[in-house]
Amino acid sequence: MNEGKIIEYIDQGQIMCAVCLQDKGGRLHLLTPLNREVNLAPKRAVFISSSNINHLGPREEILAALREIDLSRDRLRKDINVRELWELIRDEKETFDYDYMANLCFKGTITDDHISALVRALFNDKVYFKIKDGRFVPNSEEKVEEIIRQREEERRKEEMVEKGSAWLRKVLRGEVIEDHDDHEDIIDILEDLALYGREAHNYKFGKELLSRAGAPDTGEARKLLVKLGVWEEDEPVDLHRFKIREGFNDDQLTEARGLSGDIDLTAREDLRHLPTFTIDGPLTKDFDDALSVDILDDYTHVGIHITDVASLIVPDSLLDREAFLRGASLYLPTRRIPMLPDNLSNDRLSLLESSDRPAISLLARFDRAGNIQDYRFVLSIIRVRRHWTYDLFNEIYDQEDQLPSLFRLCDMLRKKRVEKGALILSLPELSIELDDNSAVSIRMISQETPSRIIVSEMMILYNWLAARFCRDNNIPIIYRAQKEPSERLAIDETGYVYYVFRQRRRLFPLIIDIEPSPHAGLGLDAYSNLTSPIRRYFDLVNQHQLRHYLLNGKPLYSKEEMERIRLTVAPALKDLNTTKKNRTRYWIQKYLSAHIGEKYQAIIFDVLRSNYRVILEDFLFVAEIKRQAGQDFSPGEKILVEVRRSDPWNDSLELEYVRKI
Repeated sequence: MNEGKIIEYIDQGQIMCAVCLQDKGGRLHLLTPLNREVNLAPKRAVFISSSNINHLGPREEILAALREIDLSRDRLRKDINVRELWELIRDEKETFDYDYMANLCFKGTITDDHISALVRALFNDKVYFKIKDGRFVPNSEEKVEEIIRQREEERRKEEMVEKGSAWLRKVLRGEVIEDHDDHEDIIDILEDLALYGREAHNYKFGKELLSRAGAPDTGEARKLLVKLGVWEEDEPVDLHRFKIREGFNDDQLTEARGLSGDIDLTAREDLRHLPTFTIDGPLTKDFDDALSVDILDDYTHVGIHITDVASLIVPDSLLDREAFLRGASLYLPTRRIPMLPDNLSNDRLSLLESSDRPAISLLARFDRAGNIQDYRFVLSIIRVRRHWTYDLFNEIYDQEDQLPSLFRLCDMLRKKRVEKGALILSLPELSIELDDNSAVSIRMISQETPSRIIVSEMMILYNWLAARFCRDNNIPIIYRAQKEPSERLAIDETGYVYYVFRQRRRLFPLIIDIEPSPHAGLGLDAYSNLTSPIRRYFDLVNQHQLRHYLLNGKPLYSKEEMERIRLTVAPALKDLNTTKKNRTRYWIQKYLSAHIGEKYQAIIFDVLRSNYRVILEDFLFVAEIKRQAGQDFSPGEKILVEVRRSDPWNDSLELEYVRKI
């Protein structure tokens, strides 16, 4: 029986000392030094004394005796050097009982108090020993080092939480915080939380940090970063998530400045006499394509001139390797991240007006019916005579001698592609602009204008003929292809926008491969990209292949090397596309957040169990709206909705049904 014995057990991570008042077999009724009575299962006891105290006497005498025993054992515990004890027996491959270990620590007769002191010391330490089946097992040296490292990390984290939360409290109060250098770790944790939420590496730590600072919602992390000036109010977070490369280092900029602007006329055809022009947006700075047209002897002679980036960017140079890692330029409403430094993309490699520039030109001849008679690719030198914006070109093109003929040719080329199965699924381009006060404006730019059609068809022509040329001459390049859609739809009374969204759903993903295949979406037997070598690495590496063949009769890269490039660059392009798509959604919702209560026309796109998926026509934006009782709309129907709430940061938009249109 255990009545009168001192029993020690663990409660909330602490060793508790108590006297057994009654042993009920399956339960021990105990009294603690704080005069609290508890029931305990015998198996929970970590040490039961061999001697008894008078548990039947007055309660105050029992408590006094119990407290004295507890204090005596704790004093003895402080005399034990756990590390020295561990060093004494750590190499012995066995376990040790309480008595043996106590004899190593104390001289003379070993009492219950000595054994308890030992148990307390080793339990509190938890570094050098573990208790298994009532015996002590020394931890290995590696385990001890690991535990010490973990404790030091926990201590460091606790110190960081204390200091960091105090600092963040000042930030939340709006106090001026000038120096961030001492809190870089805290800022890193805030960024991690803001970017990944519950998936953040230090989520628990960050949550504790914010909670102690008085911000229990982890969503405050972004607001704190903005307050600190680390992030902008509209920070493009995908740049951080995908670790998109932005600036250029000193070595790369030095290499860019050192590139010669001299043009080697050897093996170049002088095309500076052609009336060459560019058509681009009003904000464009990197002009990589230009056009020329001449009507002669009932034939239309077309020149498509692409800046010869490959002549300046040497394979495996610092700039080539950096472009390889970036994959492409990225253009966002508030940020422009070029693939190549500005002094190259906006100047030396750009087809600037009245400047001689090296190019790789496609010279093609067409008859009156738009049939191609012959074509050739040449290394050239050109001089752009005129820069036109899309809008200005649309205003003046029919007043020029040759331009109406170029537009008619492009219209015929487009119709020929449609006859071969091409799908024309162009929707207006969304132009998002911010004024000086960061107010967002959005406008739709039609792609069905003469200027846009000409640029589109001429670039498709260049890429198609370059792909065929490379295919027929066994030049390894990176092709783009697309399988036949799963279904071809017709435009009906529901309208063009609804048709395009539905038809796009039935398209197969683009195939990027080093083997040529038909591109069903464009109605072509082969296709590639070579027309934007300033902005896209695939275009640049394909241009290297074509250029080297034109000069030397053989490609620069092998098929295996092109495959390696394809496999490496494709994931980076996927991240860039996701970033651009997400930022478009962000800015649309930012715009809508400033227009709460306004009403917009929407098309029912999908009927779901409890929601409708709709297309906001003014923004080509897909969102969801709750179905109301009694509603029964069909896909394609139009309704009017009101904006109730818009949260661009969390990609959340709440719409309310107004009426059917």
